Amino acid sequence: MGKRLMRKAPVTQTLAGSVLVGAALTAHAQSEPLAAEALDWQPWRGEQAAGRVCSGRYVMPAYRLEKRADPDEIAVETRQSDYSAEGDALLRGDVVLRQGDTQLEAERVFVPGSRERADAEGNLALRDGRALVRGSEATLSLVSDRGRVENSHYVLYAERLRGQAERLEQIGEQQYRLRDASFTTCAPGENTWQLVSSDIRLDQKSGVGTAKHARLEIKDVPVLYSPWLRFPLDDRRQTGLLTPTIGFSSDQLDIAQPFYWNIAPSRDATIIPRWISDRGLLLGGEYRYLNENSRGKLEGAWLSDDRGGSGGDANRYEGEDRWYVEARHAGRVSPRSRYQLRYGAASDGRYFDDFGSKFGDSDRYGMERLAQIDYRGDTWRLDARAQGYQRLDDPLSDSDKPFYRLPSLTADARWQLGHGFYSQWHSSATYFWRDVDETRVPVREAATGTRVHLAPALGARFERPWGYVEPRTELWNTAYTLDYGRRETRRDTSPTRSVAVSSIDAGLTFERELTLGGNGYRQTLEPRLNYAFVPRTDQRDLPEFDSRERAFSWGQLWSPHRFSGQDRVGDLNRLSLGLQTRLLEDDSGREKLSAGIGQSVYFADRRVGLDGRDDAVRPVENADDNAQRDYYQATRDRSPLVSRLDWQINGRWSTGAQWLYDDHRDATERSSVDVRYRHPDGHVVNLGYRWEIEGFDPGIEPGDDAYNDYDREEWDLSFAWNASPAIDLIGRYLHDQTNDRPLEQLAGVQWNSCCYGLQVVWRRWVDDNDTARIRDDFNDRGLFLRFVLHGLGGAGQNADSYFERTIPGYRPPAL
Repeated sequence: MGKRLMRKAPVTQTLAGSVLVGAALTAHAQSEPLAAEALDWQPWRGEQAAGRVCSGRYVMPAYRLEKRADPDEIAVETRQSDYSAEGDALLRGDVVLRQGDTQLEAERVFVPGSRERADAEGNLALRDGRALVRGSEATLSLVSDRGRVENSHYVLYAERLRGQAERLEQIGEQQYRLRDASFTTCAPGENTWQLVSSDIRLDQKSGVGTAKHARLEIKDVPVLYSPWLRFPLDDRRQTGLLTPTIGFSSDQLDIAQPFYWNIAPSRDATIIPRWISDRGLLLGGEYRYLNENSRGKLEGAWLSDDRGGSGGDANRYEGEDRWYVEARHAGRVSPRSRYQLRYGAASDGRYFDDFGSKFGDSDRYGMERLAQIDYRGDTWRLDARAQGYQRLDDPLSDSDKPFYRLPSLTADARWQLGHGFYSQWHSSATYFWRDVDETRVPVREAATGTRVHLAPALGARFERPWGYVEPRTELWNTAYTLDYGRRETRRDTSPTRSVAVSSIDAGLTFERELTLGGNGYRQTLEPRLNYAFVPRTDQRDLPEFDSRERAFSWGQLWSPHRFSGQDRVGDLNRLSLGLQTRLLEDDSGREKLSAGIGQSVYFADRRVGLDGRDDAVRPVENADDNAQRDYYQATRDRSPLVSRLDWQINGRWSTGAQWLYDDHRDATERSSVDVRYRHPDGHVVNLGYRWEIEGFDPGIEPGDDAYNDYDREEWDLSFAWNASPAIDLIGRYLHDQTNDRPLEQLAGVQWNSCCYGLQVVWRRWVDDNDTARIRDDFNDRGLFLRFVLHGLGGAGQNADSYFERTIPGYRPPAL
């Protein structure tokens, strides 16, 4: 048993205390690498190794000496100790010293009589619970924040970092210097990559590190050099270069090098020079701020003299300046009142198709302009706003330009009157404006002006455990003041409309207990009936600011509104009948199965169309397909039969289906089937089929960009598969069966190891060129690469958010 000695000494921050905690850079020593055990590496064994990307972890062994109550007190254990007449002490033979959380182990430790320093040598190990430092010899000051370790090896437990340094010095309070040093996050013995530098300085007080003559080595081969680097040591934001992004798409090379500016604790900016080989230099940036009651950001980009690009729309904007700007500000006036300001604009409608900063970022349809303030009370909800959009289509017809609301004021309220009765109030006043040639749009879209809408409602809901009934009447009162500009028309410029929208909704719930496969369930049977009546009202003088006819669906069975918005109220005399059943698990209450079927029966033709006319519906001789379809929809005596199904087959398999079937014409109008597989290990497979008859959605008129002049039939297969803990395979294939062409093909692999990650994705897709015509569609393709060094950063385009959107159920692992 060794001798145990106690000494009083000033508390000093030893070298291991925080010498490298959070460091993002370290250094390459000339000494031989240590065995994994000497670096406190513990490999996973047996079942522990299953599903692990890393083969082990760093774990500090237990302290050899107990912690003393007095943090200044040093506990010592040694086999032999010698003291000179001057007070010098020499401790030999497996020496252990502990002060607070710091423990020093060495073969020999010399402490001079002044007690100002301690010299240690021989199998030296310094630990403090966060880091391990080993070396051949060390000198530690006992009166100041100074010290050095020669031929050091170090480990940061939490950060999974290890490295070597020819000399490791503490040069001040929380300040360190490493000479001829390296660092990596790879497991011991697996130097896939390491960063090497001749001189590294770490300032933990400010959270900043610097390195001179730094080079990145892959498998001991230098691949990158920098004469000077500045990097963060912790999560505090630091001014400096961020990791670059690199992308390859078709014939294009895309490189961006962001620079981050930490202006103040509540403000920062990012400047992003970006070079695109077939277009030129794009300069972008973002400024953010955060105040006590508000926050916001300003971002934008500018490209002077576009070189024209490549692909199906090459040379479309050659020689033009391309840009976008977007500003957002939001704040709080009071606990019940908030406001927001937004402004966005782009040089053209295809800016984000060409320069979208994210993988697959080509589905942005508009840029909002908004000034809004609201109030949310217990009874009243108030909203005031000025709002508009720039629609991102090119070419963009006048009819496709959205209306601005300058301004729009709304007030909504609800009161409970007792005994199941309630009343509601909705009101709005809006001025609509847009910059178009009035003579080049349909007359119903040519006007600008003011709309005042008042809609009080009275209803009651009588509910019992076995069912409910809810009658409701809403009175729509709408008045306009219109200006048609240069458009000649006999339309009333001050039209009004008053119409009552009435409905009765009722349903019953029957339940029974049953056992299936040894499990207990509760099954419901829920018949439902809904009657809606809306009288026919002539609305031909009313403009079309925000209304669209809704496509039929399960939800439309129970809604009295055929149109969205407030400019059209569709006449309706209809009875909907439906039947739904659900299967609920007894133990969890989770829904195992839900299925429903329903249909509407019409007692009168629907005469009011989007043009607002209420004339008698008549067949049109020699009419085109669109007119014949409109006539049929207005005069049919029953809706399509709607059925739906959601079934959780077991813990891994589920399916869903929807079918809209016209039993009069014996034709399917819309159908979809999806089969989904979810594995606990993260495997995801989706198979979907979709069919939609031409013109099914009446809100999309012929000529609109989203209109399909064919029966749409598509197959969609997507998957993400964990081939191993380190490898993910990703794929998608979307096929247009009608036109026998692939709409999207995607294949990717993601490799994740303990110290690096690699993502390679190939994608080929159809760009519709912002038109409804198939003949001008073109294919685009690209190979996208992302490479990450854990603990250092990475380069390349991050496609994870795109995968989550297009592969339902996929949750990407951290790369």
